[in-house]
Amino acid sequence: RRGEIDGVEQLTRYVDRLHLDSTLGPVRGVLVAQVVKPQARVLAEARGFRWVEVDYDVLRGLAPHELRLF
Repeated sequence: RRGEIDGVEQLTRYVDRLHLDSTLGPVRGVLVAQVVKPQARVLAEARGFRWVEVDYDVLRGLAPHELRLF
């Protein structure tokens, strides 16, 4: 649920492995988590990956537990 440096390292290994299969074409990595730590953001961007923070409850279609103005 948290995007940390270990997640970026794992994503790097996956993408490197996928690059070995020439039938796949270009492969891009995206780190997705509820919260992406600042160090993981910097490392992901340095390795050419994008990162995205998502709210799992919203993805499931559940109403947020707290009221928000924005």
